[in-house]
Amino acid sequence: MHLTCTVKLQVVWFKRDLRWVDHRPLLLAAERGPVLPLYIVEPELWQQPDASMRQWQFCREALLELRQALAALGQPLIVRTGTVTAVLERARRQLAIAALWSHEETGNGFTFARDKQVKAWTRQHGIPWTEVPQFGVVRGLKQRQGWARSWEEQMAQPMAPALQALSGLGQLDPGAIPTADALLLREDHCAQRQQGGRSAGLQELENFLQHRVGQYARSLSSPLKAFSGCSRISPYLTWGCLSLREVVHRTRLRPGRGVSSFSSRLHWHCHFIQKLESEPEIEFQDFHPYMRGVRSLDPERFGAWAEGRTGVPFVDACMRALIAHGWINFRMRAMLMSFASYHLWLPWRQTGLHLARLFVDYEPGIHWSQCQMQSGSTSINTIRIYNPIKQGQDHDPNGDFIRQWCHELQAVPNVYLHEPWRMDTATAQRCSCMIGRDYPQPIIEPSSAAREARDRIWEIRRSSGFSAIADGIQHRHGSRRSGLMPTGRRRSRGTTRSGRRMEGDQQLLLNL
Repeated sequence: MHLTCTVKLQVVWFKRDLRWVDHRPLLLAAERGPVLPLYIVEPELWQQPDASMRQWQFCREALLELRQALAALGQPLIVRTGTVTAVLERARRQLAIAALWSHEETGNGFTFARDKQVKAWTRQHGIPWTEVPQFGVVRGLKQRQGWARSWEEQMAQPMAPALQALSGLGQLDPGAIPTADALLLREDHCAQRQQGGRSAGLQELENFLQHRVGQYARSLSSPLKAFSGCSRISPYLTWGCLSLREVVHRTRLRPGRGVSSFSSRLHWHCHFIQKLESEPEIEFQDFHPYMRGVRSLDPERFGAWAEGRTGVPFVDACMRALIAHGWINFRMRAMLMSFASYHLWLPWRQTGLHLARLFVDYEPGIHWSQCQMQSGSTSINTIRIYNPIKQGQDHDPNGDFIRQWCHELQAVPNVYLHEPWRMDTATAQRCSCMIGRDYPQPIIEPSSAAREARDRIWEIRRSSGFSAIADGIQHRHGSRRSGLMPTGRRRSRGTTRSGRRMEGDQQLLLNL
């Protein structure tokens, strides 16, 4: 750390909470003594299969702004690279550490294991570690009864008062914030990615609440409307540039059309993260044991889906848009996952990792629950196999979105655009789009592939003992609506064998 200090320091470990406003660990630490604000770049974390260059670039922009903001308060952010316990141990040997502070994190399997190591290190050296809840997620929760009411109580709490100043630590080297190249991250061009940092997040939120929230409910489904009609704050919540509490508070100050629909998704955001918090294994294995190992990876099908060349135009357009933006709306995320899981019969873990890398707003708690939900692996949700042709016809009737992202189909007439393989040779020649040459043949026949997948899933669900296990999953992870503010919108639901209500199909990939 290049500084010998006799004053005991309060170390605030920043993780996915890259802000200085409504940051309770920072405030509590500052009340107790000089603060060492620390971010640790973990090369091993960034080599995990769910990490990507686009995510680091967003994170790095947020770190640069955070450092500047903390410097204005008196002490810039300190950045070190290495394993967390190694960095903390160097700090312990060089500095007098009074306590470690951070927010609780429901991350991926790597961060879960790392936090266990940090807990062991703090106990070994007698250093108290205070973890403060960041979302409405309850650590150690055994069952969901009353969870919604607890969430409301947490969100209603006042925001942490603004921090006025930090004591400077003098000679302490702030440290470099490495580039993506320095972390050896694979090239990942994301031309239309959102800018990282709190200022950009606040601007997005305020613009949404002032000008776009009224159109929110009507913008959720169509990719034609979603890029300008949705809030687009999900990456800022994922990386903690905005706190969920401040978003809830600001939203409730703006009553009006669209607010209730948006507010309900803020609640569901934590509902899904709670599932991973309560059962970390769902990142790696199916909720229901009967669903394990039923699919296998087909490299050809996976490659076509991952690169947006399945030959099904609306699917390909959505994947290509996601690659370029690092974001796409909730229904299209669900459709991409559904198409991979059912039509292509690919395992959700492998397809989920690909989507995780593409999402700048990748939130493990939401993502893995939703990957399983859209592949039928939860066992407590209605089987929903999206028809990619109908989705395109419903949400891109004139083919504007398809033509924007599948340039090969620019001249194809509307009547054939959603199913270009139906064109006769003369039409294909006139529009310079021969299927199989200029644009791929469909890798599967959509209707028959969906029918076959449905039959496979129902055969598993009718197996002896399936329903009893599903009831247990519902009891542990299912929605408890008691205490949740009404949204004014009905949702379709199914039931378990015992009659308990299941989450509706509309609670899909909550990217806000």
